[in-house]
Amino acid sequence: MEIFKNWSGSMVFSPGEIVTPESEEQVCTLVKKATSEGKKVRVVGAGHSSSPLVQTEDYLLSLKHFRGVEDPDMKTHRATVPAGMTVKEAGKDLFRYGLAMHNTGDVDVQTLAGAIGTGTHGTGKELPNLSAMLYGVRMVNGEGEIVEVNRDTDAGTMRALQVSMGSCGIFLKMRLQLEPAYQLYRKEYCVSFKDCMNNFEELKKNRNFDFYWYPRTDLCKIRIMNTEKEKMPEISYGSLELEREGPSHEILPRARHLKFDEMEYVLPQEKAMECFIEVRKQVKEKWRRTVAWRLLIRTIKKDDALISPMSERESVTISLHHNAGLRFWEYFQAIEPIFLKYGGRPHWGKKHTLKAEQLKELYPHWNRFQETRKKFDPKSTFLTPYMNELFNFE
Repeated sequence: MEIFKNWSGSMVFSPGEIVTPESEEQVCTLVKKATSEGKKVRVVGAGHSSSPLVQTEDYLLSLKHFRGVEDPDMKTHRATVPAGMTVKEAGKDLFRYGLAMHNTGDVDVQTLAGAIGTGTHGTGKELPNLSAMLYGVRMVNGEGEIVEVNRDTDAGTMRALQVSMGSCGIFLKMRLQLEPAYQLYRKEYCVSFKDCMNNFEELKKNRNFDFYWYPRTDLCKIRIMNTEKEKMPEISYGSLELEREGPSHEILPRARHLKFDEMEYVLPQEKAMECFIEVRKQVKEKWRRTVAWRLLIRTIKKDDALISPMSERESVTISLHHNAGLRFWEYFQAIEPIFLKYGGRPHWGKKHTLKAEQLKELYPHWNRFQETRKKFDPKSTFLTPYMNELFNFE
């Protein structure tokens, strides 16, 4: 019996079968077979998600053979990325054609399809999450048929597919709206918590800005990136810890050797820092001795995807981390009510406890998403028990 374990090791399960098709026809055949058997299909990428989105007792599908950027167009700055490529692989391949993604997350080991499907993001108040790149998609629906949709032919449907966690269909290829390749300059500083807060609004003006807060020292690490060297600020109130420059796909992510579990909530911009101050207070009072990991605060531009955590509101995220292998739920569940108090929405790919009844209240277009999902997957072939807990609220 094959065992699947996610990146952090917090989710271990035995699917009925792990399938690695080499053609679109094989994907279609598998979905038709599963649907006729009344079984479920979930697609697994790199297994980086902390939430059990891929957990299944039936078919676990890997698209690792679907690779290699196709049809780059320098006039429209678009290219097609097969669903088996990681963020890192896609970044390197796109760079060969003079193209680049507008942003990436802090790590780049996820499959790009998985990052898009969960609304994964980087940081920058004028930069939306990675799903905003999705111009069009070639996918297999719940009846095993290949469907193609793009923003020109059906913008409304794309708003549903953009962030859908594989619940509408299996993405085979993604047509992305990209940018000409660009250089980035990066600086990281260690500063006091007070100086970070006093300068937060000014620091947000940089192309990319985020900061870590360290509970045990009460210090912050601020991270700044810009496309022009002359726009890189000198932080007189901090000590320079790192300085780098290079192609965007090399500078945006950082290597992560220590594994962790994570809870992240997306807050409306106007309430986020008040929320962070309350979270910081509880962490200092109750969790400082047992949680050595930092908290990460990032800014993200709003988008129009129906169930994107940043949908239709400028956002700031707060991430909790804890060492992989250590008990994290008590800590995460103690902080989660604070996030909810301030209108937070959970990152779909990270730890949270919300179910459909609660999630529905957070998304004004929830019912529109459900209608699209049911149209593409009428027999719920892509809804495992966990996915059903997220979506099947009537």
